[in-house]
Amino acid sequence: MKKRIRKYLTALIGIVLSSCSNGQITVAENGIEILNSGITKEQSQLLFDNTKSFPNNTQLSIAFIKNGKIDFLGIARTNDTIRLIENYKNAFEIGSITKVFTATLLSHFVNDQKLKLEDNIQDYLDFEINSKNGITFKELANHTSGLPRLPSNLNLLLVDQDNPYKDYGEEKLISYLTKEIELNHEPGLKYEYSNLGAGILGFELATISKSSYESLLQEKIFTKYKMANSTSKRENVETKLTKGLKPNGKTTSNWDFDALAGGGAIFSTVEDLSKFGLAQFDNTNNELTLTRKPTFKVNDNMSIGLGWHILKRKNGGELIWHNGGTGGYTSSMALDLENKNGIIILSNVSAFNKSMGNIDQLCFGLIKTLDEK
Repeated sequence: MKKRIRKYLTALIGIVLSSCSNGQITVAENGIEILNSGITKEQSQLLFDNTKSFPNNTQLSIAFIKNGKIDFLGIARTNDTIRLIENYKNAFEIGSITKVFTATLLSHFVNDQKLKLEDNIQDYLDFEINSKNGITFKELANHTSGLPRLPSNLNLLLVDQDNPYKDYGEEKLISYLTKEIELNHEPGLKYEYSNLGAGILGFELATISKSSYESLLQEKIFTKYKMANSTSKRENVETKLTKGLKPNGKTTSNWDFDALAGGGAIFSTVEDLSKFGLAQFDNTNNELTLTRKPTFKVNDNMSIGLGWHILKRKNGGELIWHNGGTGGYTSSMALDLENKNGIIILSNVSAFNKSMGNIDQLCFGLIKTLDEK
């Protein structure tokens, strides 16, 4: 019975896709509904294939950037049917895409000559880091610091599983740095992804400026790029906040960050992120250009700048890319700077969902289709 129902739904479920322009709906041979303008059958099939396994109430909010022009698309899964919604102004947790913004703040500090990338972070603190190895700002931003993924005094088994970072404040971070820090390797030698490193970077930039991470974001980035619905504080979200989902489809708590905000605290919309994406195409923007310069070769197919991962494509081009995941959300953002193309996906698919990798697959699949149009 279940197999028959599934087969029936597969044949009948239609994905209704929309861009900023108005178009007439047609039905492809596979039963998926598409628009005559904007969205192709291939893109429609990619959306169906990569979202059909997600639970009810799943939402995806997507920005298509083609030759510098933006179209938005929103879909929701309701009663096992994937339908059109308008959610490009809705806020989602962007997770680790936050790290790109933290690195962009660092670039502002460098361009304002407040510090240098190769400076030792110890030189800007009023307490002593208990390590024989010096760590630079660049090493925090490109994940070569040697720091572990998380601090040893943040035990995820002992905290609120639905909001694990909320009670990790300045006192705990300073205690870790002065008493418990232990590097996995000498700084600068190896790429090892670290939420802790990005968190320390955000914390230290706020300390240097005698401000807060949120204030820096608003002053240096969100206001500049007119990202009115972006914030690192849940209480500051003014637009509709899409509810995050557990893997089983039930709603879950949002994540609140304290001292480690630089690693993943931002709420944003695809409308706002598309503005930040378009700004990346301006090569005269020194702050953004610096973040995209390779600082470390991870392997033959990937290097890292400051925050951004730089991926080699099979067609010989490059993408700058980052993704993110929290308890209730998964995101992915890829930009083709040469052709001014990009895909930005925000979703309320849990990072713990076994199919969360579909969001990246969809992002890379969709941006490939922009090469062909």
